[in-house]
Amino acid sequence: MQRKIITTADGSKTIQIEEWNEQYHSIHGAIQEANHVYIKHGLLFCFDRLNSSNEGNQKMSVLEIGFGTGLNAFLTLLQADDHHIDIHYTGVEAFPISADEMADLNYSEELHVPEKTSLFEEMHHIPWEIDQRLTSYYTLQKQQKLFKDITDKEQFDLIYFDAFGARVQPELWTESIFEIMFAALKSNGVLVTYAAKGSVRRAMQAVGFNVEKLPGPPGKREMLRARKGS
Repeated sequence: MQRKIITTADGSKTIQIEEWNEQYHSIHGAIQEANHVYIKHGLLFCFDRLNSSNEGNQKMSVLEIGFGTGLNAFLTLLQADDHHIDIHYTGVEAFPISADEMADLNYSEELHVPEKTSLFEEMHHIPWEIDQRLTSYYTLQKQQKLFKDITDKEQFDLIYFDAFGARVQPELWTESIFEIMFAALKSNGVLVTYAAKGSVRRAMQAVGFNVEKLPGPPGKREMLRARKGS
């Protein structure tokens, strides 16, 4: 399918699939959406729980459903270094973007970290299926496969569920997929997504998640956060 780079409302770029009229990120702001949904209500929420647990284990494992442009992975790398929390990040992507598409993205510029541009590029260039330590606090493994083929059991503290919307790929928002997500999370693990449809919430609840609605990012009224446990 034809893809093109577009600029979103906050100045950051994303990829649009013209045939679907679907974007990898919100047209209201790619960075704004990612920071609101996945960093604020996902990663930082888990950081707060980690810091209050008094267990002294400053480590986390994150699974991203839809590595895509690498924006969520890049933002997580920056947070890991800022908070000195060791993160192992697994990004699953069936259809990786091209080197030319990656080169047109402007995230380090818009985030005012031009010195990190080489790290963003390295995230896309590293081999698939192996762990790569990118900073003192961040290890990335990219896996090229379909979401339905994930077999991990109780491996992750946090899942970023950033699949294309149910309007164009409804099969990615079903009970069978959320069963895989539920199994992949550790006890008390968290899943966050930009979606808020009633059918998505009900599918999550049907497999055992406790689901809450939260205020959405710019241009979206609500989002969902789900927990495996209370």
